[in-house]
Amino acid sequence: MKKHEDRSGYLFSKGYSNYVFMLLFLLYLFDYADRMVVSSMFTSIQKDWFITDTQCGWLVSVIYLAIGILTFPVSILVDRWSRTKTIGLMAIVWSLATAVCALTGNYIQLFMARIFIGFGEAGYAPGGSALISGMYPIEKRSKMMGLWNASIPLGSAIGVTMGGIIAQSLGWKHAFGIVAVPGLIIAILFLFVNDYKTVDLSFIDKSNNKIKMEKKDMIREFISKPSVLYTYFGMAAVVFVTTAMIVWLPKFFETGNKLEPKIAGTLTGAVMMLALIGAPLGGFLIDKWRKTEPRARLLFPALSTFASALLLFIAFFLLKGNGQIAVLFLFGVIIMTFIAGAAAVTQDVIHPGLRATSYAIAVAVQNLLGSFTAPIILGKVSDLYDINTAMAILPFVLLIGALLFYIGSLHYMQDMSKVPHVQLEVAT
Repeated sequence: MKKHEDRSGYLFSKGYSNYVFMLLFLLYLFDYADRMVVSSMFTSIQKDWFITDTQCGWLVSVIYLAIGILTFPVSILVDRWSRTKTIGLMAIVWSLATAVCALTGNYIQLFMARIFIGFGEAGYAPGGSALISGMYPIEKRSKMMGLWNASIPLGSAIGVTMGGIIAQSLGWKHAFGIVAVPGLIIAILFLFVNDYKTVDLSFIDKSNNKIKMEKKDMIREFISKPSVLYTYFGMAAVVFVTTAMIVWLPKFFETGNKLEPKIAGTLTGAVMMLALIGAPLGGFLIDKWRKTEPRARLLFPALSTFASALLLFIAFFLLKGNGQIAVLFLFGVIIMTFIAGAAAVTQDVIHPGLRATSYAIAVAVQNLLGSFTAPIILGKVSDLYDINTAMAILPFVLLIGALLFYIGSLHYMQDMSKVPHVQLEVAT
């Protein structure tokens, strides 16, 4: 295994980097399977415990609230201690918490168990993004981020699909125990993965002196980079919509198209699983476009998010039945093409010693403003009106996201010029 980055930009050997990436991909997959398995079981849980749509939404939102609260302090541990150890330990926590959900006897117990899933998942995305950014050369960063984030829709689809099938066949509690096991096994394996050395937090001043960063310098590192700030909020807008779709599309299909829970969950899983194509495709197209357009990592998300808004408007306002489902399938491909470029920007324009912290801020913003609020807001609108009215707000949220990405692209090149080059070394 290599001790330093070689001329190709790989930190480890290419084979070992791909092995670590595979484990990261599988962990992210089961992260989202554990998180989203509950969404296709809402109808079954409501029959047993007589809870409202708003209470159902909280079973998802509480995870994102816990992540939003803890992700920033955990990211500091990731950046200053170890990416691999933090990832492995927290994955064990969220897997065990998922298994505990199968043993709950009422809504409060299930709610509390879901909080601990969020506690466990708080450090994964920041740690994983920092590790991938360090392992691969910058020219491949969008592609690898796209491939990694393809695990989100795949894991969500697996969770939603399994939840519906198991709930109808064995009872809804069994689904939690079944999805918890694979993540626990991979988490233990990850404890033995190699890491890179903690990066010295310093910068070069105008007199060419090396200065150690203080807290005010770390804060300035973020607030002086408009491109990453707009990216954080653009990501939140898209994540609001994708979370809302994963959580409430099964009920939309059940009530609007009169489908059984198993079919509604499977259909939702199919729509979101198409992002398995979109996420890596976006990474490939962005890296290719970046050769001629340096701002591609934000211009592409602006265009793809705008296109997704149009598709969702057509599906919810103009179509019904099979035509609606067909357009939603196309939406499923395009919606996640943004993530490769947006995720790469959170790493591109920030000091290498603060990469996990940067993605933690992205996670906090998108969870608190997007994933946390979406299930509750749409659940409340559904309780007050109906699920169709709730879903109709989503295209307009995407338009806001597209505008934020575009404004961010106007600052990207200037922000890139401020980033110091730091050569990473393998930890021994």
